[in-house]
Amino acid sequence: MESEEDCIFCKIAAGQIPSQKVYEDDRVVAFRDLHPVAKVHVLVIPKKHYRNVGEIAAQDPDLLAHIVEVAEKIAKDEYNGSYRLVFNTGLDAGQTIFHAHAHVLTGEHLAE
Repeated sequence: MESEEDCIFCKIAAGQIPSQKVYEDDRVVAFRDLHPVAKVHVLVIPKKHYRNVGEIAAQDPDLLAHIVEVAEKIAKDEYNGSYRLVFNTGLDAGQTIFHAHAHVLTGEHLAE
């Protein structure tokens, strides 16, 4: 597991690594996933490093609410407002980058 200094998402948030940004404000950055699993697959990450969504919920619940608001805005801008929001937490759940991030999936009918 990478340190905060080695975190690819921290580097994206800082502008050190390019990304296909679709949204940015003072708290979060949203960009297109390199390996999409839906027609529209955008990651929303906090600029501050949190290891997972549980840390955000415990330390900054307003930020968690903001991430959901941004996800909804992206779904409205990119499709019809319908979306799936996924947070993977831990290796066994499929988390591969240990910087909290929300997957916004939309752009088509999503099977269950």
